[in-house]
Amino acid sequence: MTGFKTGLLAGAMLAATIGAAAAQPLTVVELFTSQGCSSCPPANANLIKVKDQPDVLALSFNVTYWDYLGWKDTFGRKEFTDRQVTYEPPLGRDGPFTPQVVVNGRADGAGARSGEIQGLIANSGRPQGPELSLGQGKVSIGAGKAPGGGADIWLVRYTKGVVEVPVARGENTGRTLPHANVVHALTKLGSWNGEATTLPLPAASGGLSTAVLVQAPRGGPIMAAATD
Repeated sequence: MTGFKTGLLAGAMLAATIGAAAAQPLTVVELFTSQGCSSCPPANANLIKVKDQPDVLALSFNVTYWDYLGWKDTFGRKEFTDRQVTYEPPLGRDGPFTPQVVVNGRADGAGARSGEIQGLIANSGRPQGPELSLGQGKVSIGAGKAPGGGADIWLVRYTKGVVEVPVARGENTGRTLPHANVVHALTKLGSWNGEATTLPLPAASGGLSTAVLVQAPRGGPIMAAATD
C-alpha cells in the first residue's frame, strides 16, 4: 500500500512538473534581416540554432531598405521595416540596421556573434503578462495589468522551419541563404485593456503557422506570446 501511495505521489509530482514547464511563457526572438545584407547570414545561422529551443519563439522579419543594392528581398515587406523602425527609439537606437535581434521587445543586438542571441535570451527576462492561448478559432487573453492606453494584439503568420533562398544579385550574389521561421504577414488584431478578452482567430492558409503577441504599444515590451 505504501508503494502504491508513493507511486501516486511521484506521478502527481511529475504531472505538476510537466504542467509548470508547459506554463512557461514564450521568449520572443525577432531577427530583422535582409537577403541583400552581407553581414546578415551569421545572424540567420544563429537564429536557426535557437529556433527549436523550448519556450523560445524565433521569427525572421525581412526588411526592405537594402533592396536598392541590387537584390529585392523575396520575403521583405514594408510592415516589417515599420515594425523595426518603431523599436529603435525605446531601444536607444538612432535608426534601423541589419542584422538586429530584438528579444521580448526589451533588449537587442546584432546577433551575428556566436552565443550572442543565447545571451540576449538569458538576460532579457521572461514576458510578465496575461495568460494567452489559441484554440477553437479564437484568441483568449486573461485578465491582468495593461499599460496605459492598452496593449496591442498582433497576429503573426510564418513558415515554421528553415527555408533556403538562392540569391542571384547584390551583396550575397551566388549564395544560398537559410532563414528560420520566416514571417509572411503581420496584422494588428485589436487591443487589450486588462480585462479578460476573446477575439476571433482567422484561419491560416498556405500551411502557415500562427503566433499571437500581446505587446505594449509603440514598440514596447512583449507581455505574452502563444503559438498554434
